Amino acid sequence: MLQAGARAELRSIPAKGLTGPGYDGHVFWDTETFVLPVLTYTQPEPAGDALRWRHSTLPAARQRAAQLGLAGAAFPWRTIGGEECSGYWPAGTAAFHVNADVADAIVRYVDATEDHELERDIGVEVLVDTARLWRSLGHHDSAGRFRIDGVTGPDEYSAIADNNLYTNLMAQLNLEEAARICDHHPDRAAALGVSTEEMASWRDAAAAMVLPYDARLGVHQQSEEFTEHDRWDFEHTPPEHYPLLLNYPYFDLYRKQVVKQADLVLAMHLRSDAFTREQKRRNFDYYEDLTVRDSSLSACTQAVLAAEVGHLDLALDYLGEAALMDLRDLERNTRDGLHMASLAGAWTALVAGFGGFRARHGRVCFAPRLPTGLSRLAFRLRYRGRALAVAVTAAEARYELLGGEPIELVHHGRPFTLGEAPVVLAVPHLDLPPRPSQPPGRAPAPRLGGHAVGGPRSG
Repeated sequence: MLQAGARAELRSIPAKGLTGPGYDGHVFWDTETFVLPVLTYTQPEPAGDALRWRHSTLPAARQRAAQLGLAGAAFPWRTIGGEECSGYWPAGTAAFHVNADVADAIVRYVDATEDHELERDIGVEVLVDTARLWRSLGHHDSAGRFRIDGVTGPDEYSAIADNNLYTNLMAQLNLEEAARICDHHPDRAAALGVSTEEMASWRDAAAAMVLPYDARLGVHQQSEEFTEHDRWDFEHTPPEHYPLLLNYPYFDLYRKQVVKQADLVLAMHLRSDAFTREQKRRNFDYYEDLTVRDSSLSACTQAVLAAEVGHLDLALDYLGEAALMDLRDLERNTRDGLHMASLAGAWTALVAGFGGFRARHGRVCFAPRLPTGLSRLAFRLRYRGRALAVAVTAAEARYELLGGEPIELVHHGRPFTLGEAPVVLAVPHLDLPPRPSQPPGRAPAPRLGGHAVGGPRSG
């Protein structure tokens, strides 16, 4: 992953990096959502290069939006030079969440680096165009709620759905951050024709965003009425019929409760602020029983949320699957190149999962907690000119400032200031909930003696 980004020079990082011919060198949203967070907090320079490359494709994204009758810019789901390269529109064109993923990557990078030059020169323009896309794609219904209908979220087994929760939450953040960045750079906003009325419309849409919730089940819906769909017949699906997309028509998949990869669960990671702890636990358990992981993007995200809600040993299993995806060729396709997002996801599972790391708007939080299979976890981060070292055991966490000015951090909800002297804090006790189940035959690959055996045979 580091090799793929080290000499990016205004090019992005393809799904297979520099390691093989898989996906023909195409770039997906995987880069912004899975790979760039790792670089942003460890080696931010190549992350900035990747964002500059994405900005260079803005003319093509604007042209694509115009072709679709929309305002702003529509970034492609799959591309090399900026044009949409996917021939299957339900999974490609309809995956408008890519626009919010790009905006989120810029916001994350600027927050972590305080690179105000990139914010001004690139961030304002991208966030304005993506906000305009959402404002033209969605609409206020008769009750005043803002709806985004007929889109595809990260889960490609549920295409062309109304109010995909991931899409709506990320679009909400995109709209809010676009208004905020225009407030910070009024001259740049004025040059782009942004008025106070347009900014107010973004804030209104964000405040009125539809967030589907099933009060009967007490869980959020991946998309509107998703929990009303018939459940996929997992019990009678032979193991050799996975991945499902190679053995069943999309028409059948789209009408059932079956999840290819973490979708709503990814929303709970990236928009952690939008859910209570109890909602996260109930949502995770419900969707865990529907997710078949026919994608290498899934295990790392499930690891993060499993750790957050207390399923620590399950999180360790998912970490193993993400980390050993290519070392053990779990999907039987490493010959096509390494899975960049899964490699990045292994870092994220450790740091954001067992380290509980979250950062936004200058606030850095940790909620470390280890599973029984790990005795110690140590990692380092860069944030706003500081170098941080964190070491975690079952009983305590040690925070050390390796460089930079003192900084306020949060440990399990408790703020503290980290200066010259390391700070050691106890890890609070947690009553572990019962381990949830997965669809038959789709449990994470077992790890024996530190090695994974078997695993999902998917693409």
